[in-house]
Amino acid sequence: MLNAHGVLYTRPLRKPVGITKGPGESTHEYTFVSRDDEQVLKNGEYVYYELADPQQPGQNGVALRHVLGRIIKRLPLKLYPDTFLGEPEIPPAQVAAMVGYNARTNELFELHVAIMGYYEQATGSFINPWIPPQSGKQIFLADDQMLAEILSRKRERQPGSATIGSLLTRQPGAVPIVLSVKDVVSTHLAIIASTGAGKSYLASVLIEELMQPHNKACVLIIDPHGEYSTLEQLANGEQFAEASEGRGSGYRAQVKVYKPEQVKVRISTLNMGDMRHLLPEMTEKQQYLLSRAMRKLKDEKRGSPWGAADLKQAVKAVSKQKDEDDDSNDDSSTVRALHWRIEQRFVDVLTFDDTQHLDLPEIFKPGQCTVLQLNDVDERDQQVVVATLLRRLNQARMETERGKVHSGELYLPYPVFVLIEEAHHFAPSGTEVVSTAILKQVLAEGRKFGIGVGIISQRPGKLDGDVLSQCQTQCIMRIVNEIDQKSVAAAIEGVGRDLLNNLPALSKGQVIVAGAAVNTPVICRVRQRYTQHGGESKDAPDMWRCYFTAESQESRRRSEAPLNGNKPFNLMR
Repeated sequence: MLNAHGVLYTRPLRKPVGITKGPGESTHEYTFVSRDDEQVLKNGEYVYYELADPQQPGQNGVALRHVLGRIIKRLPLKLYPDTFLGEPEIPPAQVAAMVGYNARTNELFELHVAIMGYYEQATGSFINPWIPPQSGKQIFLADDQMLAEILSRKRERQPGSATIGSLLTRQPGAVPIVLSVKDVVSTHLAIIASTGAGKSYLASVLIEELMQPHNKACVLIIDPHGEYSTLEQLANGEQFAEASEGRGSGYRAQVKVYKPEQVKVRISTLNMGDMRHLLPEMTEKQQYLLSRAMRKLKDEKRGSPWGAADLKQAVKAVSKQKDEDDDSNDDSSTVRALHWRIEQRFVDVLTFDDTQHLDLPEIFKPGQCTVLQLNDVDERDQQVVVATLLRRLNQARMETERGKVHSGELYLPYPVFVLIEEAHHFAPSGTEVVSTAILKQVLAEGRKFGIGVGIISQRPGKLDGDVLSQCQTQCIMRIVNEIDQKSVAAAIEGVGRDLLNNLPALSKGQVIVAGAAVNTPVICRVRQRYTQHGGESKDAPDMWRCYFTAESQESRRRSEAPLNGNKPFNLMR
């Protein structure tokens, strides 16, 4: 147990598993020797040694600190002689028994341990003792209760907790890994993984935790592939409801899914940067006229919506004004070209509208998860949707926090969490798109105004390095590409090199969690979802076989038959 000073001394000691041999390869490592008869000392496992602390009173006069460490290497000290391995048909153990060599009693391992330190509850952090254990000191295996108390910042189902799984080196559920939601939202989150490693599954598990009664979060998901529609099942799950204790109606998680045709951007919310992005290859003269026209509309309308027709009229008006000032220039051809561009881009287009757009108080509500499905929206338009939405959100939270608004569309009196799938499309490395700048701004300044961002990407090498480095909680799953591995290592400081070396070996559903939301980096197995997963890969062979089943062929025959019931004309007859 931990006392007020974080001293561990009342829990009964387990049987030691090894004896310290000496220092390791670096200052903060040591080695110990063990037979490991029970085969429990795996790479990534946690062990500790006891360190007397004369400054703290204990049961026998001096308190004992438990200095935790993580096994990073396991080397056998006694191997079979080479001569025992010369005959593949004969097991080495049989040869050993014939010559009186007892492999069981002679088996020894040298284990290298990275020192984490002793946990101090007052500060919620590990304190490095700056001294390795003496040779001959006993080493103990950390028990489940100890790890559950010190690896995670929160306990299961506490307010502000998110249980995403359990420690990989222990039995499923034995040591829950619980994130601190406050730290996730205030310092931002990154989920990085290769295709098929389970990143959208992990993200959905986190959303499930955020929408439970002990959090009641306000969540928006940017969903470019339509993978999160199954979260609608949240509204019917018992885990996401809470009976009322008073006169209220109680809590039940709400999910609102916006289909691609429902995602609207009001033209008057676009800025000149958006226009350059949407109308590429404009001449300098066209940009000049368009910029003047937009300023004219903003001055005249004073916050009221305006549309494509208004913009065309304003372009014509500023052009005439320019012609009156300078008779030597005729901008008629430029105006016609700009009118044609505006017509093609904004008239009869689903995404852009003169009056409609996503109403902030409707998509951001505590206890509601909103999903914007952008799977049928052009990538360039997706970037504009995200850019305009983040700009409006940032403005709303800033003005609300500063007391400038008390009602209306810009009044958002609560923090929000925005989860962005395929983040490398919205902040690519090496090039600037329309959504990059505002995303960087929100990541850098959003903490002050209660805007948390979670980014998900399968290609961290293609993601802007500044965006990745701003995310102080990292969930890293299997990454095979060497460039992506180097990008993660360069951008993320809180993960040890020994853990990053495990990235290619991680299986589906296994994740390295590090950063502000946990006390120390851990390897976790993701728990099973409560809702159905919507991001599974298609089973191509099964679908091919189903094409030739009798039911499938009959269904195609009926759908291909002429509507009037007549037999199709046979051209070969």
